[in-house]
Amino acid sequence: MFCGSSPGVDPDWTKQSYEVGRGLAEKGIGLVYGGGGSGLMREVSQGALDAGGEVIGVMPRSMIEREWGRADLTALHVVDTMHERKALMAALADAFLTLPGGLGTLEEVIEVWSWRHIGFNDDPVAFLNLGGVWTTLLKALEGLVDAGFIQPAVLDDVVVAEDLDSALAGLTARLCDESGDEPGGGRNGGSGQR
Repeated sequence: MFCGSSPGVDPDWTKQSYEVGRGLAEKGIGLVYGGGGSGLMREVSQGALDAGGEVIGVMPRSMIEREWGRADLTALHVVDTMHERKALMAALADAFLTLPGGLGTLEEVIEVWSWRHIGFNDDPVAFLNLGGVWTTLLKALEGLVDAGFIQPAVLDDVVVAEDLDSALAGLTARLCDESGDEPGGGRNGGSGQR
């Protein structure tokens, strides 16, 4: 899970992030996130914890020393650098779901998305487009497709959804397509995508 360490300006994002965490736990899906104790990071982790879910945090030591983390998680992995944090999160996750967030959130999701398409990672990526927060970014990326810098298949592969169930359906379709467990519609299969 990638999301903001601040709540943003829309109070619905706080409520929706909590419900995403709760929804994941109720479906038996563990949460791996940056370990933060504020903003949307706090809400999504609290929702999962309140529903009895597994919540694994990964945070650099310097952030722990600044008291930015949570001590009440199922597990907290303390690493030395942001690079180690992202690598461990990628190793622990099966798919990536992105809630509203800022530069850090954006940098993390773009990195794993690009890794997927150059063969360093095969985990699918989704944007939960709460309140249309990611619409402008996705339009800008369409411009890069038009300019010839991003292949259309790369943009088609990302799941864009308005709700958790649609996001999970899209991610699951991509996981099944790649594993061969179920027939699917190729990279464009599944619900909740663009």
